[in-house]
Amino acid sequence: MATTDRQATTLALAHALSAAERGLAVIPLSRTKLPALRSPHRTDPQPAGPPCHGECGRFGHGVHDASTDPARIRALFAAAPRATGYGIACGLPPHHLIGVDLDTKTGTDAPAALRELAQRHLFTIPATVVVLTPSGGRHLWLSGPPDVVVPNSAGRLAPGIDIRGAGGYLVGPGSRTGHGTYTAAPGTAHLAPAACPPALLRLLLPPPRPHHPTPASTGGHGQGLVQFVLAAHEGQRNTRLFWAACRAYEDGIGPALVDPLVDAARTTGLSEREARATIASAARMTGH
Repeated sequence: MATTDRQATTLALAHALSAAERGLAVIPLSRTKLPALRSPHRTDPQPAGPPCHGECGRFGHGVHDASTDPARIRALFAAAPRATGYGIACGLPPHHLIGVDLDTKTGTDAPAALRELAQRHLFTIPATVVVLTPSGGRHLWLSGPPDVVVPNSAGRLAPGIDIRGAGGYLVGPGSRTGHGTYTAAPGTAHLAPAACPPALLRLLLPPPRPHHPTPASTGGHGQGLVQFVLAAHEGQRNTRLFWAACRAYEDGIGPALVDPLVDAARTTGLSEREARATIASAARMTGH
């Protein structure tokens, strides 16, 4: 390994230990910004139960390895001699960090989009840590309430704005990547993550799922079809809704399940018009 790489690893460890002193849990990162330690389970057979998040006691579980303990951090970096940066886990106490990633690579003006959101929803971004990325973007560090779980999202708030929440991590200042070095914006390195404005926090949380009981006449099968639609991710919402509606009509519960399926589809992000059009297509397809 080149001397410069060893120096980068030593420097990354020093920055990581400094972040840990501020209560920020860290992991070593490679030049690609990915966790520097490979999963110890990469050659294991497909597990029957939930994935291991470090319960096995070995390193290599990504953000689940994150720690503020200096001895553990040194051990992590010792196991990752090619690490050139460090990641800061979001959502953990005491800061419950939320990262607002303002991207510039997509050709959108993410800072302007954030300003527009702030004007529309009447909040201001307080003085806080700002990390400048090699591509010209910036990460804003905010602190969330301890009893609120902010999910990760990409572009949901506005084009070019990604959110790092629970289960995610931010590249720490001082990290070196293949594209350059992450640095703290002048005058912000000494700041603590500022409290996330309540109005912004509401925008970061997914809308609550309304409870729409399935009509008793549809039974458990109808409830299962509704849950199938609720579990849809972007890119599969129409497909899942169409499949569920076809099954409902084939089983004779289509008319009773139309409204619950529409409500479920709207929860996933489809409009009511799209949902009803898809269900009508399923009705036609099945001869109803």
